[in-house]
Amino acid sequence: MATIAEALAIAMTHHHSGRLTSAERIYRQILQAEPDNPDALHLLGLIAQQMGQPAIAVELMGRAIAVNPQVAVYHCNLGTACRNLGRFDAALDCFQRAVELNPEFAEAHFNRGNTFQELGRLGEAAASFRQTVRFRPDFAEAHNNLGVILQQQGETQAAIACFQEALRFRPEHVEAYNNLGNAWYNLAQFDEATRCFQQALQLRPEFAEGHNNLGNVLKDQGLVEEALACYRRAAELAPAMAAAHSDAVACEHYRPGVTLARLAEVHAGWDRRHAAPLRSTWRAHANSRDPERTLRLGFFSPDLARHPVSYFLVRTLEALRAEPCEVICYWNGSQRDEMTGRLQAAASAWREVHGLPEQALAEQIRGDAIDILFDLAGHTANGRLLVFARKPAPLQVAWIGYEGTTGLAAMDYLVADRHVVPPGAEPFYREQVLRMPDGYLCYDPPAEAPGVGPLPALECGRPTFGCFNNLAKITPQVAALWGEILRKAPHARLMLKARGLDAPATARRYRELFAAQGVSDERLELSGWSPYAEMLAKYHEMDVALDPFPFSGSATTCEALWMGVPVVTCPGETFASRHALSHLSTVGLTETIAHDHDEYVKLAVALAGDLPRLAEIRARLRAQMAGSPLCDGPRFARNLMALLRGAWRRWVAGADDR
Repeated sequence: MATIAEALAIAMTHHHSGRLTSAERIYRQILQAEPDNPDALHLLGLIAQQMGQPAIAVELMGRAIAVNPQVAVYHCNLGTACRNLGRFDAALDCFQRAVELNPEFAEAHFNRGNTFQELGRLGEAAASFRQTVRFRPDFAEAHNNLGVILQQQGETQAAIACFQEALRFRPEHVEAYNNLGNAWYNLAQFDEATRCFQQALQLRPEFAEGHNNLGNVLKDQGLVEEALACYRRAAELAPAMAAAHSDAVACEHYRPGVTLARLAEVHAGWDRRHAAPLRSTWRAHANSRDPERTLRLGFFSPDLARHPVSYFLVRTLEALRAEPCEVICYWNGSQRDEMTGRLQAAASAWREVHGLPEQALAEQIRGDAIDILFDLAGHTANGRLLVFARKPAPLQVAWIGYEGTTGLAAMDYLVADRHVVPPGAEPFYREQVLRMPDGYLCYDPPAEAPGVGPLPALECGRPTFGCFNNLAKITPQVAALWGEILRKAPHARLMLKARGLDAPATARRYRELFAAQGVSDERLELSGWSPYAEMLAKYHEMDVALDPFPFSGSATTCEALWMGVPVVTCPGETFASRHALSHLSTVGLTETIAHDHDEYVKLAVALAGDLPRLAEIRARLRAQMAGSPLCDGPRFARNLMALLRGAWRRWVAGADDR
């Protein structure tokens, strides 16, 4: 007959080989003979943990520790079971005790780091992962997790080093390749990012997140159809992956020839798949139905920092302080800057909600008694439309941050104007349209912008066209039309500046694209990302800005105008194609708005050939823009509040409170 030690060894052999039933039977036999055997209790608890029974695991491991409290691994595994039950404080206590008993216990440091990370305590998580790799340098997962935290903290180069270490110790680490690809992508190193995502997919072809991320980098290289194929593949592999489906519908805006009907169709499909199932969770709202009381306005965004959304938001929030409302901001970001501080100062209350689950965020918004909740992200990165799908506020409004309909039945209104949503287009929008009397946005010109320079064509002797929009907007169809402009203005040159153009493969593809239109290399200047003030200064070298289509420039249009550069645009039928139309109309520079592509070419060529006219426009444009409704925060806030008050009165008078 085997001794208890021999039986324990046999059971552990079964356990390590994955024969859990056989191992469990022997552990229980040991406990029949010796009810307080701590190893058998602990290992039986570990089996419970492996079988998805953390409550049983906690009970058994706790008994083991009661018998022998000096074994570090007991505490470590108990901590994991507590964490799986959501008992994070207890888990941290267990991991702390484990490292007190064995300071070099790498797994305990690692588990402690994971728990801190889950709680959003990133500094403490990073310290724990650093301790992990100190005692076990080949712990690939710890290097990877440390890299994820450093990336979240904006330390991208340090994150890259961590992901590379993870891959050095585990070359088949798919998640590390994916994370490394994201880090290169954030640095606009698109060639490196593409290689990483492709390597991840070679290792795991069914990796939905990898397909989605490859789609992101392809889109930002201007490969819209290829990106869309990746997004669709990700959505097929992971039907519940709302982010991949969001990326797919958002990508549709860039496709040449896209129609409002097509956009309405794909956005409604997103709503059916992801949002409609949450309709059953809607509850009545307890908000006071006084039609004239001070309104509580909530603004959700991941981009409350130096970002176009904030450039169009900050003056409105600052001016709303004079209006009968309270402003509560829900920030889904993590990298603060001076714009974050300015927005926070304008708000009545500020909530940092990054990492908060959708249901918890919805309950927080409901608990804040928000009357009207604004979504400033839509289907873009780090948007949280599944929060809005839970209808946490009586009225929900889409504005800034996205181009037209969200497709959500839960979204009540869309802030627009007569330019971006002309009369007759309403049937293609799931939301009711609230039209501002001027433009639908209010712009805050950059304080760091240099003064308007002299017309560069007068100094260099030839006109320069330019575009600083992202590459997803510069499709082969756009290049073809710009090539026609350059053929008809043979002395002109074209300057493109966009994130990713310093990637050799991307720059080469665009040079080839324009070479096919007869545009030689010496007439084409390509440059990548640069600090914001440097980017604005590049407008000193541009005479005429060319607006892309069917996705028009919004912040880029405003930046060009502020720097004295007129923008030639050709609006289509979609919201995204009409940004520049709205801004130019609001500023009063309507002579650069074309009705079709032929007129677009004629306008651009005529402007390039009329240097006195360009010089006159350049000299007056900044003052004209500053004095227009586009930059008038108080006027915009008053008009917005008038629309919101009307919407609120309608809700108060209505019978349905959900």
